[in-house]
Amino acid sequence: MKNKISKNLKIEDVTSPKGMRDLMNEEYYAFQGFFEKAQEIAVYYGFKPLETPILEHEEIFTTGIGQGTDIVEKEMYNLKTKGGDNLALRPEHTAPLVRAYIEHGMQSMPQPVMLYQYGPSFRHEKPQRGRYRQFWQFDSDVLGSEKSIMDALVIKTCMTILEEAGATNLSIDINSIGDKECRNAYTKELTNYYKKNLSQLPSVDRERLKINPLRILDSKEEKTKELNINAPDSISFLCPSCKKHFKEVLEYLEEMGIQYNINKNLVRGLSYYTRTVFEVLEETTGENSSAIALAGGGRYDYLARQIGSKKDVPAVGMSIGVDRIVASPWYKKLAPRILKKPKIYFIQLGTEAKLKSLNIIEILRKAHIPIAQSLSKDSLSSQLAIAEKLAVPYALIFGVKEALDNSVIVRDMSNRSQNTVKLTELLEYLKELK
Repeated sequence: MKNKISKNLKIEDVTSPKGMRDLMNEEYYAFQGFFEKAQEIAVYYGFKPLETPILEHEEIFTTGIGQGTDIVEKEMYNLKTKGGDNLALRPEHTAPLVRAYIEHGMQSMPQPVMLYQYGPSFRHEKPQRGRYRQFWQFDSDVLGSEKSIMDALVIKTCMTILEEAGATNLSIDINSIGDKECRNAYTKELTNYYKKNLSQLPSVDRERLKINPLRILDSKEEKTKELNINAPDSISFLCPSCKKHFKEVLEYLEEMGIQYNINKNLVRGLSYYTRTVFEVLEETTGENSSAIALAGGGRYDYLARQIGSKKDVPAVGMSIGVDRIVASPWYKKLAPRILKKPKIYFIQLGTEAKLKSLNIIEILRKAHIPIAQSLSKDSLSSQLAIAEKLAVPYALIFGVKEALDNSVIVRDMSNRSQNTVKLTELLEYLKELK
């Protein structure tokens, strides 16, 4: 039986899905400008581009991110294809990145492999200021090295991008949650602590205690936050190797003059992290001063094996939440390279002129001269009015006479002076203009 065709939607029903929105005009350019700047910086530090699909096999995330996390339990958008595949809209970029690393045999390339990527991710969470269900991230990752200097490089790349975008008063919250050699002892101690205080744990965190006790440290429940103040800290349980690694990371930060705070409760919201975890915070001032997280990341040395690699691949990465950056009052509104302020306003009058107009615009485009135009307009006054409003310095007026003579009138919009110039001499003439 065929589905019934729904009635026409009412105009008030024609909206984007909750927590998602259209990017247009200046906001679109603000995003594009940020991504161009972030790419430029990443390239200087040695990263190369990668783009992964928006859809991945669901297991990439359920296995990689881990059970007991809000992302897997509550926030993933899942779908089943007509062919029976279970897919998910990516809630983050790291697991797809590692999948691509494995699939394309990057293990055989010179290590480490340094990659950056950007684009939308999707999480079904409560929309709020600066937080959307479709949101944009910029990531940079280093795969194939366990050296502490790679952790420092990722953090420095992140800080540089944020500072070039206009951020000030930045600091780092950082912690080490150890590796498989030392984390078991810490997890056992943490579990005992929560069991002793079980009556104070909300039901959601009692469930996490059964699945993944570390997730409780990332709890948003107020009662649990209070309980976490006196929870055992992971640094006290670090093995000599992890302790040395963490000490070296901090030394690199100090050498670069990056302020940091050791936050013993910081674990991040994903289960694949090992050793270094960090968040980049913006310290706000005033009555309601607080620290806002702009970016975060850490080391994930075991993720590759979890999603199919035959051996572990040491890796570290960071992710910047771009929506929050672009909405910040300090954002520099970085202009994308494609956005050129028009130097010329092209005006055409009459059928013969309109017919040849696209050819003249093509001449200007090939000469890299940015223009504005209203080819759909017919009157001189309406086109001049637009040129005035846009504050374009010069107008090219192309009428019937000019179309027959293969010439154009160049008008200086500041003093109304104008000259007739042959099309063959136009580019040379425009070069002489200030």
